[in-house]
Amino acid sequence: MAWYDGQHRKLPWRAPPGELAAPYHVWLSEIMLQQTVVKTVIPYYQHFLQRWPSVEALAAAELDQVLHAWQGLGYYARARNLHKCAQVVVAEHGGAFPDTEAGLLALPGIGPYTAAAIAAIAFGQAASPVDGNIERVVARLHGVTAALPGAKGELRRLAAGLTPKLRAGDHAQALMDLGATICLPRAPQCERCPLHRTCQGRQQGIAADLPRRLAKAPRPTRYGVAFCLFDEAGRLLLRRRPERGLLGGMMEVPSTPWREAIWQRQEVEAFAPLATRWRSLPGTVSHTFTHFHLEMTVQTGAGSRPAMGGEIWQAPVALADLALPTVIKKVLRHGLTAF
Repeated sequence: MAWYDGQHRKLPWRAPPGELAAPYHVWLSEIMLQQTVVKTVIPYYQHFLQRWPSVEALAAAELDQVLHAWQGLGYYARARNLHKCAQVVVAEHGGAFPDTEAGLLALPGIGPYTAAAIAAIAFGQAASPVDGNIERVVARLHGVTAALPGAKGELRRLAAGLTPKLRAGDHAQALMDLGATICLPRAPQCERCPLHRTCQGRQQGIAADLPRRLAKAPRPTRYGVAFCLFDEAGRLLLRRRPERGLLGGMMEVPSTPWREAIWQRQEVEAFAPLATRWRSLPGTVSHTFTHFHLEMTVQTGAGSRPAMGGEIWQAPVALADLALPTVIKKVLRHGLTAF
């Protein structure tokens, strides 16, 4: 704690050591920090806070506005749950976040780690959030050689044993900062660490090897065909993806499903948005998601029909007004260049 008081990272959502942070600020930052590094999150956090300075303001926003502001952070289910959670906090809790882990866990998009982080940092509860940084610090400190993900339960138990009753939020953030700045994944700076005298990993000479992880299965490759359909005014046909699932609620061009077998020409026609003369563009669009790699070919065509449910016709110059995932932006760059 003495190390944290003098060496803590100064982050826009943090309160000074010894003080509690605003629950809205902690919640917003923790949702953004899931699967995303601090450097990337800071400008998004500042923009959100400027645009929606309270949970009431965020709850009153349109989902499309939130998704649009989220562009570039990825994992868009977080943005949908962020908006839904804000609405629940306002409608069911009068705009005040619950101050217990159990109460926080009942909210949309809040899991065990986020609930513990908010409870500790915003409410001073003796909760023990365990993120990747804390897993690494605890595994090295206690010399845990069991591999992740199987070791997660043991690491959570050990982390809980370290948590003090007072200043639990500062303690959690101290462990986060230790992992982010000193107890680094590949080159831990043990000589600078305030825990080096009691670190079992350092004493055994295995700190850099911890935590151990089971080898990941290789990412499969999936394939799809995207259709860029332009009407006589040059507008592009777009549709909204289902709310649930990957990229839920985002806009996209029509496409085939994404599957692990390459699409054959005769199969593709059934998924085209219109019977017209389609032209296959040379090259492919590549994008890597967490669990698979995607290869898409792009076809362009001309024609018009009324927009159906979830569809819109949009001028290319106005595409920036929409919430478009990165993979679809790549498809559009490919398709618009050839149009």
